[in-house]
Amino acid sequence: MHTEILLPPNAPTEYKDRATLWNAVERVEKAKNSQLAREIELALPVDLTLLQNQNLVREYVKKHFIVNGMCADIAIHNSKDGNPHAHIMLTMRPFNEDKTWGDKQKKVYIPDKHGNKIYDPVKRQYKCNKIQTTDWNERHKAEEWREAWTDITNRYLEELNLPERIDHRSYKRQGKSQIPTIHLGVSAYQMEKRGIRTELGDINRAIEISNRKLRQIEEQLNELQGWLDEEKANPE
Repeated sequence: MHTEILLPPNAPTEYKDRATLWNAVERVEKAKNSQLAREIELALPVDLTLLQNQNLVREYVKKHFIVNGMCADIAIHNSKDGNPHAHIMLTMRPFNEDKTWGDKQKKVYIPDKHGNKIYDPVKRQYKCNKIQTTDWNERHKAEEWREAWTDITNRYLEELNLPERIDHRSYKRQGKSQIPTIHLGVSAYQMEKRGIRTELGDINRAIEISNRKLRQIEEQLNELQGWLDEEKANPE
């Protein structure tokens, strides 16, 4: 439905072209096991128009990836299956001020007690540690990015006076006893839409029945707890 490339200020403008960008990435990565990109997939609100979702994705990507030096290759898909989404391909290296690729990591030499570098005769090099030049691979970043997507999406929904809200946390982390449904996929979704029952659809229907029963049990427990609290407050 829509594609575009967003660049940080230090990136060459010719990287606006997809082929130029990813060919440059492949040239700079010399190791055979190098990671060329990081992919992030975003589920988009079905209540938003294509233009609104474009603005939502663009604002999110600029604020959390472009500002930190990544190039972002964006593709928005909508197969009319109730699952509009965006794929974001992000580059792995920061840029230098001269618009050249920076390093993913750098060497920090281990000094002796006098502050001199220590030579390792076996490896025939000075002892050092390698540290990342960015925090993009840190485990906490995934949680940070997911929470940021929740915040900006809910802001868009609120500004459009839509009642729906999203939450990146699991039901367990939210303190809910509900069971999450499973993703149908395009084929199962289309079959269910035509009235054809599928195994995945049956699983979700069973989960929905279980969740209704769980909600009823919670309501009964809350009523019982309220009665107990009242009895404690007003003993005979």
